[in-house]
Amino acid sequence: MPRKRVAVVISGRGSNMRALIEAAKAEDYPAEIAVVISNKANAAGLSYAAAAGLATVTIDHSLFGGDREGFERALDRELQSRAIDLVCLAGFMRLLTPWLVQQWSGRMLNIHPSLLPAFKGLHTHEAALRAGVKIHGATVHFVVPETDSGPIIAQAAVAVHDHDTPQTLADRVLAVEHRLYPLALRLVAEGRVRVEDGRCIVTGITAGAGALIVPSIPGP
Repeated sequence: MPRKRVAVVISGRGSNMRALIEAAKAEDYPAEIAVVISNKANAAGLSYAAAAGLATVTIDHSLFGGDREGFERALDRELQSRAIDLVCLAGFMRLLTPWLVQQWSGRMLNIHPSLLPAFKGLHTHEAALRAGVKIHGATVHFVVPETDSGPIIAQAAVAVHDHDTPQTLADRVLAVEHRLYPLALRLVAEGRVRVEDGRCIVTGITAGAGALIVPSIPGP
């Protein structure tokens, strides 16, 4: 089976992009990173991708003024011209219009730093600490017109510590993001994920049997 051609779309440093690039170096990985696209010419992730030998493109959203769809049509033309199969948003800091989302329905993934549907939007780690949750994490989902609301492909959880700050919690979540996103992309690229009634059904794997319980009680 030919590897799926993936575009990674970023706005900044692209730390999750880096994780995807590293994963795609494996011969048995079912996807290749065909291009990295940014809406900002100074995005640090572009330099990393170029150094890795990947094609990079900048489509400056500011050149389109308030015409969001105009920017997205330019982005879509770039994706189509490169025969892209799947799009991975990785720190892409733009809200998408329904037009682009519908163009790539079931083929556009995003990673969000919370256990959706909890804590949608920005500042998720601050929100988690304010809420006093004991478990936090990250989610990879298909993109739909409603922000952070698409069918969930995969999730990873971490414990919240009593003395966490937003930064220490963010660091712990980011570490699992870098494992989660390559896994989710692999599942989609291998055709193991289908959407039924708004839920992702993943075939060919077994769900983990263990439980993360926080706080844990030490044994005698």
